[in-house]
Amino acid sequence: MLNKIFEHKLKIIVTILVVICFGIIRGFENQFFYDPFLDYFETDFKNLPFPAVDSFRLFEGLLFRYFLNAILSLLLIYSLFEDIEIVKFSTILYVFFLLLLFSMFFIILKFYPEGNWILFYVRRFVIQPIFVLLFIPAFYYQQQNLKK
Repeated sequence: MLNKIFEHKLKIIVTILVVICFGIIRGFENQFFYDPFLDYFETDFKNLPFPAVDSFRLFEGLLFRYFLNAILSLLLIYSLFEDIEIVKFSTILYVFFLLLLFSMFFIILKFYPEGNWILFYVRRFVIQPIFVLLFIPAFYYQQQNLKK
């Protein structure tokens, strides 16, 4: 067992560093990113109107956060699987979801003022590294099936 740990020490170190970076992004989100929805969604937002936002700054902050999470996720995926094809496919998925989620976010914000819950969940996918939690088991499962 100890030999396995030493054999994969770089993977373990990179994984720990990436998780720490995810934690830093989450821990300092108020200082790093403009997002008036951080406070909004901490309140009883069900019957409240959306807060006033500077759309450009909000877009910039969300894009930067999505980019950081995507880069860290791709690094984690590469360190775990060491397969550039998986990283390329993941990159395509991240770009696709970027376009889809940002479109949905701003459409909801602009045209659906009662869409609080929908915006809440779309925003979660934008600001949190949820996709990596879905991709890693999927790629692992795929690799195990290819070995059979």
